[in-house]
Amino acid sequence: MTAQPVDNTDLWAGLPTLDEPPAPVWEDPVPLAGPRKLAPFPTASLPGWLREFVAAVAEETQTPVDLAGCIALSVLATAAGGRAVVQVRGHWREPTNLYVVVSLPPANRKSAVFGLLTDPLYEAEQQLRTRTQPAIVEAEMTARLAKEAADKAASKAATAGTDERDELVSTAIALAQTAESVSVPAKPQLLADDTTAETVTSRMAEQGGRISVMSAEGDIFDIIAGRYSGKPNMGVFLKGHAGDRLKVDRQTREEYIEHPALTMGLCVQPQVLDDIGRQDGFKGRGLLGRFLYSVPESLVGRRKIEPDPIAEQVMETYRRHVLDLTLFLAEWTDPALIQLTPEAVATLKAFQARVEPMLEARGGIMGQIGDWGGKLVGATARMAALLHLAEHLTKGHTVPVAEATMRDAIALAEYFISHSLAAFDSMGADRIVERARTVLEVLHAHGWREVSKRDLMVKLSRSEFRTANDLDPVLALLEDHGYVRAQAVQRTGGRGRPPSPRYLIHPCLADPTA
Repeated sequence: MTAQPVDNTDLWAGLPTLDEPPAPVWEDPVPLAGPRKLAPFPTASLPGWLREFVAAVAEETQTPVDLAGCIALSVLATAAGGRAVVQVRGHWREPTNLYVVVSLPPANRKSAVFGLLTDPLYEAEQQLRTRTQPAIVEAEMTARLAKEAADKAASKAATAGTDERDELVSTAIALAQTAESVSVPAKPQLLADDTTAETVTSRMAEQGGRISVMSAEGDIFDIIAGRYSGKPNMGVFLKGHAGDRLKVDRQTREEYIEHPALTMGLCVQPQVLDDIGRQDGFKGRGLLGRFLYSVPESLVGRRKIEPDPIAEQVMETYRRHVLDLTLFLAEWTDPALIQLTPEAVATLKAFQARVEPMLEARGGIMGQIGDWGGKLVGATARMAALLHLAEHLTKGHTVPVAEATMRDAIALAEYFISHSLAAFDSMGADRIVERARTVLEVLHAHGWREVSKRDLMVKLSRSEFRTANDLDPVLALLEDHGYVRAQAVQRTGGRGRPPSPRYLIHPCLADPTA
């Protein structure tokens, strides 16, 4: 009997052949980040008198409460900057000046909000000038008389005979040294608006190391970028935030500031942030990492026609408290030292432990803005000190910052994380995500199951991917999200160009239903 062949079709069905590797198993990819969800401004973190005024300003002007809230922080920083520091722990101290910028489209009544918030600062500035006017007049008269006496002595010595010349020269020198030593105080100034880097430096030198730039426009960014000089001039803005020594040698005079304290409270149009991201002068210098950003939603088109006006009592309380704090701290030549309670220190340390993983370059939510995120804990300590001073006014230096105040500062920091991420998206810090979307479109259009890096570069725009190195972080991001898988590079051992890295492509890019 002839043996019948065995049909093994069912047995081998579905198994790979020897020359066909098993198909990779893919999980659903993680979508790339879409539009960010922005946190609401935590008005509850502000002291009662300030919270009431911020809410009332937002209501009367029909603007996002974020605008008044952020400018209120700048007002506190103007009052305290250069006049108070916070002791965090060990040798770590933070000044109390801040850089804050709010991004809002036109027609959002930014100037009205700025006026309401900053009016008490201008009033304080005028009161300080009234206080110092007699001393300025006296110093000016003393200087003029001393110079006239020195000039007369010099003229007399020049025409004197030999026997008395030495004595008259000595007298003239002494009088000239006296005249040179007379210092005329500068008129007190708290605020500057449209100004150059040079005038900011000079104002800080005149004002004991501090000044505040408050503006409802974004012209200052054009000035920093080099509107007048033709090249970026960031030194004073970098050192003015950190409090690093600043020395400038000029043809006319030399300026030296031991601990500069510059505050900036700005409101800009969204286009300004977009433009900053395209200016090479701002990249890699660290200036953008010093700002706290707010990008609230505009209320234009949804505003009340007859909003509630600001109550007179709320207005007067705000005015009086800002005046009291500003005038009190203006008297300090050595900065007031703000201490933290042990509980506040522990709370800040716990927040720092939460922030650190967020800075991881691959996977951390602030990985692409590590320069900004690395300064966040210090900014939180600064805000805690400002909230503390606003709560205790002229007694703030006598009691330490409480844990509850530190938690309020952390709530503000978390708000700024959300909004700063969105701001840096506009400025192009998240270009990798944008480029990743471009690569996904190319992969989907070609339906590849596998592609080499070299072949992929051929299909991409050279204006967006100038070199193969520009593609590396994008492919790393896509691999993290599960869209591609890097394959081991097979070395041939021969000479010549090494083989291009290859990537397996998720089936969903070739077949959206996969």
